[in-house]
Amino acid sequence: MATQTQTQSQRQAAAKRGAATRKRNTAKRSASATKASARRTQKSASATTREARRTAKQASRTAERGLDAAATRLGVIGRQAERALLIPVGAAATVGEKVKETARTYSSLDRVARELDRFERRGARALNRRQRSLARRRRDLEHEVRSAQRNIENRADWLRADARDAAQQVKRLV
Repeated sequence: MATQTQTQSQRQAAAKRGAATRKRNTAKRSASATKASARRTQKSASATTREARRTAKQASRTAERGLDAAATRLGVIGRQAERALLIPVGAAATVGEKVKETARTYSSLDRVARELDRFERRGARALNRRQRSLARRRRDLEHEVRSAQRNIENRADWLRADARDAAQQVKRLV
């Protein structure tokens, strides 16, 4: 058997080549792990973006439902207002008929005029009261709608900022 003997410089050169190979392999493993991590982060950012879109869409649907409910309430208020106006008109027609009958029974036109004035004042008071009530309800509904809209816009801005931050992190890693 022939044995090979190496000189010290040959052994050092072989050791240096081995160390260089190990360093190269370690660098490759590290680069591969970094790329895999970047891919995972990118997928996570994409998922976050999809979730943000889905949440914004859901928030939009919720706001739309709230607006539909508000519109329904306004419709109810409108019907109540219409009814509030039709009732006095009907009452006025009835009063007109009764006035004819009452005019025959009352001997004084002054008494009839006083009664009509009293009805007029009462009708004006009732109409003014109803108008104030409707205006108050309208202001309350508008406040609710504005508040819901601000809330949705704030949530959407927050989600956009999160998605933007995630995308920037991915860019930094890649």
